[in-house]
Amino acid sequence: MKSITSHKTAKLHIKKGDTVIVISGANKGATGEVQKVIPSKYRAIVEGVNVAKKHTKPTADEPGGINEVEQPIHLSNLQLVDPKTGKGTRVGRKLDGDKLVRYSKKSGEIIR
Repeated sequence: MKSITSHKTAKLHIKKGDTVIVISGANKGATGEVQKVIPSKYRAIVEGVNVAKKHTKPTADEPGGINEVEQPIHLSNLQLVDPKTGKGTRVGRKLDGDKLVRYSKKSGEIIR
């Protein structure tokens, strides 16, 4: 598997807890919160997006059955939701005092 150094940038535009929209693929238009980011594979797990059914065997403490599990989705298919408009936006970085912060390219709003 290729490492993140094979991509153009090592900086990730998405963090855990961000609200994102899917811009491409089978789940296009779906929104959700990022639960986990996997930088080595350049992927993220988004709540309620790219869901697959997983068959599990029963164990001593858990019953078996068919569970729905979120699968990782490539970061190039995700776009951050603008806090002002609620639509997808690109992310920029700028200095705010002495701290580097992310901001929305559409509205200029700082992303917390």
